[in-house]
Amino acid sequence: MQFEGKYDEFFPTNVAQKLVELIENNAEELAKKWLEDIKKNVSAPTYKKYQNDTELYHRAYRVYSQLGKWISRDTSKEEIKQYWTDLGVQRRKEGFTLSEIILAMIMIRRQLWQKVQSEGLLDTAYDLYQAMDLFNRVTVFFDQAIFHAICGYEAKE
Repeated sequence: MQFEGKYDEFFPTNVAQKLVELIENNAEELAKKWLEDIKKNVSAPTYKKYQNDTELYHRAYRVYSQLGKWISRDTSKEEIKQYWTDLGVQRRKEGFTLSEIILAMIMIRRQLWQKVQSEGLLDTAYDLYQAMDLFNRVTVFFDQAIFHAICGYEAKE
């Protein structure tokens, strides 16, 4: 099967490629929605009172706009470990609780799948089957990201 998109070499199915491009192309919308939701969430009081909404927005935007990079086979486990460990250290310094960090990451992932579902791109059983590869990669990525963020958060200085 021949693909002509940005991530031809990363994704074996046309559906997975389309879904990654959907997320990356809508990163701005997704990040804005995530920011709105995290600010309203009673389980995330530090996010609610955090003064720099632009910085929070950019944090979510980075995940959405670079989804293909994060879940590609070309991104090493070490790159993921380093980035998310550093994120955990930084969030602790900023005063976020560990539960808030994990909630924020879960909400980013949830926004991603809500966008996919709302677009109606998975109309057939075959489309769903092809999308499973992407679902598995995204799940593994977020599991690794959460784990390394926790490790960074818990690290002694």
